[in-house]
Amino acid sequence: MSMPLFGRRYQHGVNWVTAIAMTGFHIGAVAALFYLDVGAMLAALVLWVAAGMLGIGMGYHRLLTHRGYKTPLWVEYFLTLCGTLALEGGPIFWVATHRIHHQKSDHEGDPHTPREGTYWAHMGWIMTGDGLHHDASVLNRYVPDLSRDPFHVWLSRWHWLSNVVVGLALLALGGVPYVLWGIFFRTTWGLHSTWLVNSATHLWGSRRFTTRDDSTNNWWVALLTFGEGWHNNHHAHPTSARHGLAWYELDLNWIGISILKALGLAWDIKVAKVRSAPAEEIDEAVA
Repeated sequence: MSMPLFGRRYQHGVNWVTAIAMTGFHIGAVAALFYLDVGAMLAALVLWVAAGMLGIGMGYHRLLTHRGYKTPLWVEYFLTLCGTLALEGGPIFWVATHRIHHQKSDHEGDPHTPREGTYWAHMGWIMTGDGLHHDASVLNRYVPDLSRDPFHVWLSRWHWLSNVVVGLALLALGGVPYVLWGIFFRTTWGLHSTWLVNSATHLWGSRRFTTRDDSTNNWWVALLTFGEGWHNNHHAHPTSARHGLAWYELDLNWIGISILKALGLAWDIKVAKVRSAPAEEIDEAVA
């Protein structure tokens, strides 16, 4: 299917607060390249793992959205707090958007399908249009579980605060270079990596399963997102906590969940059942 670059929904009004913030972060990310500092880059790497792997992959996505496994409440809250560092919105907004995406994937109502334009799917949907403005009825319908939890409600309102606190700590630790790398470059890199799951993995890659959407498995997106790029596997088995279903599909988020299990901090883990041979033959997800 030929995909438009921009699409009709690009004509909606600009979300100015988001657009200005994104512009500022991209400028800061470029500025970081003029302050090469090993300590600052290591801080960015650690925060990228915390935000992208612990927070988005293990927390927002596989735990909160799909309930692919269970953890003690304090672990859930910790992973959620890590997720706010990605600057992708609070947990209630993120989970609602992703659950809507699965219900309407690549059909009318999908918040970020490439069928509305490649740029739209990547970042246009948050820069323009109504994708950032779920009303109370939508939140109550798609996220009733988190909407009843005072911590998730509070964190959804103040999700940006974690980056302010971390930014001040980085400033005190190493000055401007630490802030540029640990906040601006790391956040911008993480955002584009996540956005590639919305755009690239619905455009390019291989399809092991026949699904009602255009989802694909894309190895290089998987590397950038700790395993989220095995997107066709995921759409075929949404509740599976493991997305890399073959031995060669590296899934660091699954490894992280497995470590939690080994520590006694994760249980009731849902995994797509894999037949012994060949690796490409996958049964339906089972608890």
